Parts: sequence; structure tokens; C-alpha cells
Amino acid sequence: MSEPKDLHGANLYGTYLYGADLAGADLRGANLHGADLTRANLTGADLTGAILYGAILTGADLTGANLTGADLTRADLAGVIGYKPPKEQK
Repeated sequence: MSEPKDLHGANLYGTYLYGADLAGADLRGANLHGADLTRANLTGADLTGAILYGAILTGADLTGANLTGADLTRADLAGVIGYKPPKEQK
């Protein structure tokens, strides 16, 4: 069993995290602006209030992740597993 990943408030701006295992990670308030999270395992991760502006999440697994208040502006969500973006209001 792996140890919990505490990255609460971490500055991960532009970080290359391709295929990273961040399952169950505490990423509350983390700055992931422009980070490459392609194919990352984020199952059950807490991304409450995280900044994911322009992040690349292609093929990432967000099953069970908490994205409350997360900024996904301009994030690449192509092929993301376990997440459906909210419908735009007209």
C-alpha cells in the first residue's frame, strides 16, 4: 500500500506529470496551470480549488476525483475517464 500523496497547495506550474500515479492525492488548492497530466491516474484525488488552467489531461483517469471549485479553463480534457464537464448555461 502506497503512502498518501500530500501536495496540498503545491506549486506544480507547468510540471511534466505524464502517466503519474496521483491516485488519492491531496491536491487541494494546488497550482497545476499548464501541467501535463496526460494519462495520469487521478482516481479519488482531491482537486478542490486546484488551478488546472491550460493543463493537459488527455486520457487521464479522474474517476471519483473531487473537482469542486477547480479551474479547468482551457484545459485539454480529450479522452478523460470518469469526468463530464458541466453543460454551459445559455
